[in-house]
Amino acid sequence: MQKANLRWLKTKPIYRYIAIPRRALFSARYVFSGVPAWLKWIFSSREESNFTYDLTDGNILYLSHLLAVVTKRPAAEAQAYIEELRNDRALSASLLDSLRNSEFRAVSDKRLGYSRRLGWYALVRLLKPEVVVETGVDKGLGAAVLCAALKRNAEEGHRGKYLGTDIVPTAGWLLKAPYKEFGEILYGDSIESLTRLQDRIDIFINDSDHSADYEAQEYETILPKMAPGGLILADNAHVTSKLAEFSRDHARAFLFFKEDPADHWYPGAGIGFSLPSEA
Repeated sequence: MQKANLRWLKTKPIYRYIAIPRRALFSARYVFSGVPAWLKWIFSSREESNFTYDLTDGNILYLSHLLAVVTKRPAAEAQAYIEELRNDRALSASLLDSLRNSEFRAVSDKRLGYSRRLGWYALVRLLKPEVVVETGVDKGLGAAVLCAALKRNAEEGHRGKYLGTDIVPTAGWLLKAPYKEFGEILYGDSIESLTRLQDRIDIFINDSDHSADYEAQEYETILPKMAPGGLILADNAHVTSKLAEFSRDHARAFLFFKEDPADHWYPGAGIGFSLPSEA
């Protein structure tokens, strides 16, 4: 009888006002669900940008399957490489030592959360690229992760190198030996550095100036330098559609992975993938 009365009431114009408290209670769990994690972060974290966090187990599973589509390799292999990074004690010890002793420790957390960089690492391990380029190094967490993957590849007989670009002279302070042996940071404007670059690029990661126009200019600059089958990744694809537009205009395929951070207020960024349509 109650359900029948409710169905009848829903047919009346007044129901929209009666339902306001019910709808407010229902939606509040979505609106305020991140408040506990936000309060925890406010008092326990020092970070002001480029937040570090873990991904949920389900999100990592989704990432593994997307990487399998991009690389045409088994999802189980992609997930194994993700776990390889998460369990890399040598890398974590190097990073934590740098974080403890850095002059920037006041704005850095003494914890590791690789987030979408798990995907970067697995991609390098799956594809064994010769040249990986990242624009926008910041403190160098991504650079260290990518060089760790290249180090593993070299140990298996697949040598590659990392090139990072950043306009800030102090960028990349997390990249230390032995990982620094596999990478180099080019300081100055990213567009200018990319223009001078002579190497053929296997994997390109945009993570520099996040203005839409600058991002688009980077893609056009590196396109002639991409190796056949080369992949272009966007760290900003959750904000702008520039990589999707670039992929459309150059007949490339586009995919997007959205992060689901574990125990963090930030809703997550993601990875945009641009690859040749025949790949």
